[in-house]
Amino acid sequence: MKPWNVEICDVTLRDGEQTPRVSFSCEEKVDIARTLDAIGIEVIEAGFPAVSGNEKRCVKAIADLGLDARICGFARAREPDIMDAIDCGVDMVSIFIPTSDLHIRLKFKKPREQVLDDALAMIDFARDQGVKVRFAAEDASRTDPVFLKEVYRRAAEHGAVLLSFADTVGCLIPDEMRTIMTDLVSSVDRPFCAHCHNDMGCAVANTITAAQAGAFQLHTTVNGIGERSGNASLEEVLVILRQKGGIDRYDLSCLTALSHKVEKYSGIALPKNKPVTGELAFSHESGIHIAAILQDPATYEYFSPALVGGERHFLLGKHTGRKALEHVVATLGCDLSEPQICRLLDLVKEHSEQKCSITPEVLQKLIGRVQQETTV
Repeated sequence: MKPWNVEICDVTLRDGEQTPRVSFSCEEKVDIARTLDAIGIEVIEAGFPAVSGNEKRCVKAIADLGLDARICGFARAREPDIMDAIDCGVDMVSIFIPTSDLHIRLKFKKPREQVLDDALAMIDFARDQGVKVRFAAEDASRTDPVFLKEVYRRAAEHGAVLLSFADTVGCLIPDEMRTIMTDLVSSVDRPFCAHCHNDMGCAVANTITAAQAGAFQLHTTVNGIGERSGNASLEEVLVILRQKGGIDRYDLSCLTALSHKVEKYSGIALPKNKPVTGELAFSHESGIHIAAILQDPATYEYFSPALVGGERHFLLGKHTGRKALEHVVATLGCDLSEPQICRLLDLVKEHSEQKCSITPEVLQKLIGRVQQETTV
């Protein structure tokens, strides 16, 4: 399979931190950036320097690390914002403007053509300072398509090296993303970026669809954090790129550790059934499933937990079968007879139907009970 032509720009440190009540320390940001770089992420959006003096210091600290990843700073189409980013020593400035009539009317109260002309002047300004520019259209998914193509065409003419399409409110579904991105890629001679939000749960699907339609730079956040319902999940996008896109250059074995690190730093707990890195991602209870996995894990796992630095777990409960129970008991160093296993299985099912978890401690007690019953 020919690999898709894409790169990743992770925006955890900027858009991810815009999650309500989330704030990373500089030390945490540096730690996350180093891990992203170790994975092989090509671009790290380190932050929005104009937000505060501390934010500017954090972005500069990351830019000074000497990572292989290119470092990007975020800026409104204003000279002070752009200079704040440039002062940090970033490789690229992402200049954004809202392009939908709704946003322009509420934020600028002037004609959209004037808003665009003012933004183009800021691209010229940034380039005159010797920095590369990524030009981003906020609320692009709700922008008049004719005007949107004019925005991107003129931004390219002014020297923007990347053009970013933001589905700011997550209003698209994959079919719509495919149609829009295919049209944009064919109409403007610059690499496009896909920046997808997850308000309807389509961020990952829309990001992958954009890649299939020709988008080059895919924007992600660790654990899919971000404003409201978040952004496209880095872990999920990278696994899909490996399994479906023929891309094997990223070190996915770091993903679980990074996911849990960001969970801790952000204070946002992962859903137990979070794909790729959740507690239950490689956990099995069904007896039918476990019996098959013991023979060949591929029967019920599309990719190995080792691929992403995870672990497989067999959990005992109402749906447990004898083979699974025998396997778990054996890992505890216990040797039970067939009648004892059958009795233990009954106790496990009875216990779990009372909504009680079969923890290792509970299992040991049940084993002791069975052993005591059979020796009386």
